[in-house]
Amino acid sequence: MKSRSGTSPVSHIAAAIAEPARTRMLYCLMDGHARTGTELAAVAEVSASTASAHLSRLAKQKLVKVLSQGRYRYYSLEGPEVAAALEALTVLAGTPRPRFQPNTPPRLPAARTCYDHMAGALAVSWLQRLLQMGWLEAQGEHYAVTATGERAFHGLGLDLDAARAERRRFACACLDWSERQPHVAGALGAALLKLALRRRWVVRDLDSRALRLTPTGRRELGARFGLSAPEAS
Repeated sequence: MKSRSGTSPVSHIAAAIAEPARTRMLYCLMDGHARTGTELAAVAEVSASTASAHLSRLAKQKLVKVLSQGRYRYYSLEGPEVAAALEALTVLAGTPRPRFQPNTPPRLPAARTCYDHMAGALAVSWLQRLLQMGWLEAQGEHYAVTATGERAFHGLGLDLDAARAERRRFACACLDWSERQPHVAGALGAALLKLALRRRWVVRDLDSRALRLTPTGRRELGARFGLSAPEAS
């Protein structure tokens, strides 16, 4: 579809993403954390004034949102749809995310956050086991929780009703850039990450999107789902 000016809105979004400094900013925000313009300027390796102009452009295209708190303005991705689009672009590019973040830990492919849900080899394997165990059922690019899954998730303390009440997709496939297979995104994906963090199956890295599988997680995920620890490359 074209706008009145004859230019596709998609081209405006693509152009906003394509500029290298803006690309680095967007991928930095993929961990779901909000950051200040100063922090993003450092990531993009540009001046504060240039970063402000870039962020204004990204906000105009609804790729980022801003929250003002006191003297500070915090930027984050507009939503999970933006994160999914960025993940898909990495797959199309055929290159691993470290091209955008050269200091990213090498264990990132093993387990990491993808906005508000889990990604990497661990997340892909977990989804496969949930399907094999009959907790989830694939319905095209979406997933439905079975009766078995309802009981099992409830037993783990996961609130499916709260996840379904969110104004977003409940459970959908997100193509993983490192595994080239789907992991689960949407409200259920976010709930699974929160569950894993709450039970300390995984813990967040202090300065990256990487997640570390704990001894408890290794034991629990192995016993409950038959998962083994992914190798960090």
